[in-house]
Amino acid sequence: MPKIHLILLETSACHLCEQAFAIVTQCQADNIDLLIEHIDIAEFPEWQPKYATRIPVLYHPETQQDLDWPFDQTNVTTFIEALRHD
Repeated sequence: MPKIHLILLETSACHLCEQAFAIVTQCQADNIDLLIEHIDIAEFPEWQPKYATRIPVLYHPETQQDLDWPFDQTNVTTFIEALRHD
C-alpha cells in the first residue's frame, strides 16, 4: 500500500498547532504508511489567504481535501481511512 502524504499546515507560536502536531504524531505512529509534512504558512504567502485563519489544517495534496481544526485522533483516523478508499 502506498504511503498517504498529508501536510500539517501550521505556524510558529500557535498552541493549537502544537496540539494538532501531537495528535498527528500519534496517528503517524499508528500508521506506518503515513507521511506527514509540516509547513509553516508564514513562509508560503500563496497559502495564507486560504489557510491563515483556519490553521492548524491537515491537508491531502493529492485530493486537495482538508481537515480543519478542531480535530482529534478519531477524526484524523477517519480522514485517513476515507483517503484510502478514494
